[in-house]
Parts: sequence; C-alpha cells; structure tokens
Amino acid sequence: MKIAIFPGSFDPITKGHQNIIERALPLFDKIIIAIGKNSAKKYHFSLEERTKFIELTFNNNPKIQVISYTGLTIDFCKSVNANYILRGIRNGADYMYENSIAQMNKAMENDIETIFIPTIPELAAINSTIVRDILINGGNVEQFVPVAIKNNL
Repeated sequence: MKIAIFPGSFDPITKGHQNIIERALPLFDKIIIAIGKNSAKKYHFSLEERTKFIELTFNNNPKIQVISYTGLTIDFCKSVNANYILRGIRNGADYMYENSIAQMNKAMENDIETIFIPTIPELAAINSTIVRDILINGGNVEQFVPVAIKNNL
C-alpha cells in the first residue's frame, strides 16, 4: 500500500494545501494529513478546530486520514508505515528549505521518499501565516481557504 503523509500545522488549512492534496490523491492509496504539534508554538486554532477544518474540506474522503503527531516527521512516517512525505512548493525559497529537510530525512531513513508538488500559480502566494494574520486583524479570508470551512472561521 502506498501511504503518504502531508505534514503541517494547518493553522488554518488553505486552498493551496487543498490543491496539493487533491492533485496527489491519484498517486497514493492513502494520504495522512499529519498535524504537527509543537508546544513552543502558539496556534490560532485549536488542534480540534484544525482537524475539523481538514475533515470538512475533504468530506470524509476514504483515502484521507487526519492524525496529529509530535516529534520528528520521519519517526511519524515509520509509525504509520508511510513511505512518502508529500510537500507543496510555492517558490524557490520553499524548494531550498524543503529540499534540505528532505535530504536530512533521507539520511535518517533511506526507505522514505519526499515528493514535491509545485503549487499552481494562482495559489502560490497563499500561506497559513498570512491567512492567519488577516483573520486576526479582522480581514476577509474567503478567497484563501477551502469553501467547506469559510463559515466555520
């Protein structure tokens, strides 16, 4: 079984995340959306809210599972028998950062591959940090988040 994880904080999930996952679905038998928990990080949405937003976005698609985790992503992969890490790439800076992580992961666990999927141009500027800042300051984020969660923000 080809299992991929798509790790992130998803605070909140964006249309960019949604697009990467939807485009990756035909490649894998299962995609685990892995919500990383970092006790040093301040989240805007609770873990429960982020999980709910993801579940609403994918309408309980049987190929998608949402799991939270702590620790190294590579260790989480091993714990769920995933051999792939899925990452979206918006620009060259993303590639440089993600490629370094992918190389370190490969050095730690040779059997796990990182798959990069480039963001489509119209979604390349969207990222959770900016969306979160817009939300915190009372702005409208409807064009940046999945339709399924617009009314739940």
